[in-house]
Amino acid sequence: MKSLFAHSQTTRDVTVRVSVSYLPEQSEPAKGRWFWAYHVRIENEGAQAVQLVSRQWTILDGRGGHHEVQGEGVVGEQPVIEPGGSFDYVSGCPLHTPTGSMEGRYYMIGEDGATFAAAIPRFPLVAPTVPS
Repeated sequence: MKSLFAHSQTTRDVTVRVSVSYLPEQSEPAKGRWFWAYHVRIENEGAQAVQLVSRQWTILDGRGGHHEVQGEGVVGEQPVIEPGGSFDYVSGCPLHTPTGSMEGRYYMIGEDGATFAAAIPRFPLVAPTVPS
């Protein structure tokens, strides 16, 4: 999957970059289902290792519907990201509208035991318009 990381945000030397792609092959607009994949890269630009322990997402659909997702780690992992290192993963989001957005935070813990929330930048979910 080609990734341009159009969206990024840095919190305490941790940069979260996101690239999003609409997946027409997994979408069924006639049945009110649209699907996107998003590629996240978490970069540690600090001097100590950090571990991603949990996540919180806010997903908004095109009608103003609001959905919160919380859980441990990402894609079944709680990665430790060394200084100068990064962690990548790909996940997906279905919606019942052709537009929406996602944003959130990763809860991190540093080698020194300090915890912080690394912001996940807001990114749009927009299906391409199909001429009628």
